[in-house]
Amino acid sequence: MGEGCRLWASSGNTYSGQFVLGEPQGRGIMTYKAGGRYEGELSHGMREGHGCLVDQDGQVYRGAFHSNKRHGRGQMVFLNGDKYDGDWVRDQRQGHGVLCQADGSTYEGQWHSDVFSGLGSMAHCSGVVYRGMWINGHPAAQATRIVILGPEVMDVAQGSSFSVKVQLQQDDGEVAKSEDGRVLKISAGVRYVQLQAYSEVSFFKVDEDDREMPIQTPFGFDCITYPLSSPKSGGLEPRAALESSRANSPLHEGDLEPALASDALCGQEDPPGGLPGGGCKPCCPEDCQRVERGCAQFMDVRLGPPPPGYHPVLFLGGVHKKAGNSPRSCLGPMRTAPTTQDPPGGSRPDGAAVAELAAAAFPGEYVIMVRDVTTPPFLGRVLPTAFKHLRVSAEGAWPRPHIPGEGPGTPS
Repeated sequence: MGEGCRLWASSGNTYSGQFVLGEPQGRGIMTYKAGGRYEGELSHGMREGHGCLVDQDGQVYRGAFHSNKRHGRGQMVFLNGDKYDGDWVRDQRQGHGVLCQADGSTYEGQWHSDVFSGLGSMAHCSGVVYRGMWINGHPAAQATRIVILGPEVMDVAQGSSFSVKVQLQQDDGEVAKSEDGRVLKISAGVRYVQLQAYSEVSFFKVDEDDREMPIQTPFGFDCITYPLSSPKSGGLEPRAALESSRANSPLHEGDLEPALASDALCGQEDPPGGLPGGGCKPCCPEDCQRVERGCAQFMDVRLGPPPPGYHPVLFLGGVHKKAGNSPRSCLGPMRTAPTTQDPPGGSRPDGAAVAELAAAAFPGEYVIMVRDVTTPPFLGRVLPTAFKHLRVSAEGAWPRPHIPGEGPGTPS
């Protein structure tokens, strides 16, 4: 009875502190042979009341105990650097609590059986914030896919900018409004086309150093990367782009043919090199956007001219006719891209108009892609890339020919 020290020969544990009727009771210090130490209140030899426990791994708990277990309000520092402050029930986090993770992420809300469960909010280290219900440690209304809004095929005029509206959706198609801050990146590319009868011919001949693995799309064809540009991106002025376009092309100005107007345009990673003739970034500064309440929008997006290493290939005579036999080989074998000698409107444009067209992508079919580039990925999951078919036509262009299986043709 009173102050004393005891050694248990069977376990090797030692106790120094207050005793009542031969049992540790009151305040004392228990040192465990297996590792760890407890300092605080005890009752009938068990941890009871308030105390501090350091386990054999070095993890530290300060707070309430009941029947030797963490129970009540307490704080714990884990081996990986995480810190928890909140309610405990029989050695498990349960009730309300705040977890500050070593990577900078923070969760505040309800817990059950040691995992997030109930209403809670997480501010992830990547900048993503989720507010809402959690079930068994996972967000109940988490985004599972990226969806680009709009028609199945977007139509834009050559050289025109356009907007891309994006939603993060759940499995049931509802917008994931509980989620903010995920980073999305927009990119584009050109279709990688090789005609079966002329397998050595593609719409763009790519230099050996710039070749890359084609990217598979959900539209039944592969593509290679293609740059985006914007008036705000610091890209080339129209006249500079015109000179670069001429330098890239093996053809005379009047010989540009609709091979360039093929359905040849789609991409995913950052394009090789930069915009022609300069060291500018190939994508505009607005190529990344953070999601707000499950939505994001890319403004003033436009396709740039072909980058260095991408050389347009001319289709002539029999090749041109045979290419027309396959309805999927190009948009239309009779289409011609606007040139400095024969503009679509029938009259020769002035130099500024020519330069503007040369600084733009050739008419044809492209793919716009939006990728989840949140770093690090939110809860370790990267959303699948979203694709949108984009069709670019020359201003004042011809009606689009009917392609079997795609419905009646409409003016582009």
